[in-house]
Amino acid sequence: MASSLTKESVSPGTPGSEKTFFGHPRGLATLFMTEMWERFSYYGMRALLPLYLVAPGGMGLSAGTATAIYSVYLSLVYLLTMPGGWFGDRVLGPRKTVAVAGAVIMLGHLTLALPSAGTFYAGLGLVALGSGLLKANISTMVGQLYDGPDDPRRDGGFTVFYMGINLGAFFAPLIIGTVGEGVNWHLGFALAAVGMGLGVLQFLLGSRHLAAHSSVVPKPLSAAEKSSTLRKAALWAGIAVVAYAVVGFSGHYTLNWILVPLTLLGLIIPVLVLVRIKRDRSLDQAEQSKMSAYIWFFVAAAVFWMIYDQGGSTLAIFADASAENSVLGWQFPVSWYQSVNPVLIMAMAPVFAWFWLALNRRGKEPSTIVKFGSGLVLVGASFFLFLAPLSITEGGHKAAAMWLVAIYFTQTVGELLLSPVGLSVTTKMAPVKYASQMMGVWFLAVTAGDATTGLLSIAGVDLNKPGVVAMEATLAVVAGIAVWMYRGKVKALMGNVR
Repeated sequence: MASSLTKESVSPGTPGSEKTFFGHPRGLATLFMTEMWERFSYYGMRALLPLYLVAPGGMGLSAGTATAIYSVYLSLVYLLTMPGGWFGDRVLGPRKTVAVAGAVIMLGHLTLALPSAGTFYAGLGLVALGSGLLKANISTMVGQLYDGPDDPRRDGGFTVFYMGINLGAFFAPLIIGTVGEGVNWHLGFALAAVGMGLGVLQFLLGSRHLAAHSSVVPKPLSAAEKSSTLRKAALWAGIAVVAYAVVGFSGHYTLNWILVPLTLLGLIIPVLVLVRIKRDRSLDQAEQSKMSAYIWFFVAAAVFWMIYDQGGSTLAIFADASAENSVLGWQFPVSWYQSVNPVLIMAMAPVFAWFWLALNRRGKEPSTIVKFGSGLVLVGASFFLFLAPLSITEGGHKAAAMWLVAIYFTQTVGELLLSPVGLSVTTKMAPVKYASQMMGVWFLAVTAGDATTGLLSIAGVDLNKPGVVAMEATLAVVAGIAVWMYRGKVKALMGNVR
């Protein structure tokens, strides 16, 4: 996207005081482009991943194993945002952490580009680690461009930044997916590395426009804390190395020795984090009450993401095997379906924002709880809709591409109802003591949802069976109705948050 740069009078010392980016500090252009290229690499690789895993010319795995790997990978990305934020706060500072994260992601994609099954999983791990480091810290730097939370440009800046995410997500499957599916899988993964490389280059060249305190470590570790952290890390790493060496040399190693522990961590850690915060006796009664209400939103969000993120695995694998991927006789790569969501987000997000403002002026805007429940019902409805193409293929026919587009459309509307509301309610209901950690807690809902999908796949559940799809759809709809039915109780727990 071309940067619209105009002269603006700003106080001296403000980042980007000479020029602006759509009326925002010039540093926003740096972060916008960095995030756009990072999302280009991430979503391009993600669009290829399940298809490569099941392809005869790829890994040749079963659909269940491919879904498990894909789900565990996604859960790891979001699980690692919390330690990623901690690393930026305590070790390197946001700016250096993002630069390191970009380099790790690029190395991960280059490792994926190697034609070796042995290095493939190492590449996935590196991309997940780098994404966790980057995701938490780049958003922090966007906020640092503005003069505190009351700066009137702040919300607009995050909106522009969000558009960068969706631009990268839109173009990635069209370019990386086309090359990966049509030319060579590993060349597609290499293109993802090129995208991240451009992001790192853009970030390094434009870092002079960022806020000066983005390179400051907010709360550096003391010498004693560094020593303790290193000892604990070495201990756990040693235990893991010994355990896997024993399993490997005894001839019992299978992929599940990696997948099962990671899946269980994706379920256990979110629970432990919520329990730790809820049992903190230093929280006052109002904060305790808000955390009780937040648990409702957290569980509901986990159900939502469990279904929503199958758009990249269950639906993609179904499209690859059983859909007529053409429009008016024109064939297109299966990975292109992953561009439907970002283009719909870009088209509909401004409409939703305008609609909520119009309703708010009339005093008719739905409450947070109603929006949340509606998002759940819609994601459930998308899987009830999925039953139609499943039934078509049972008769030996191919399902039309528009069935899948309709499913993605329904899920996107649900996302616009639930995701922005979830982010907002997380910041509003966070106890003061955990204000900087709660955004990571919100991402743990995604981790829990994806880990549940991974566990089902590892257990041998065929997620493309009509009975399973109907069960998941029913779960989401029932959860949405439950949130709505108990809205009075949840609203009372929320206190002054609306």
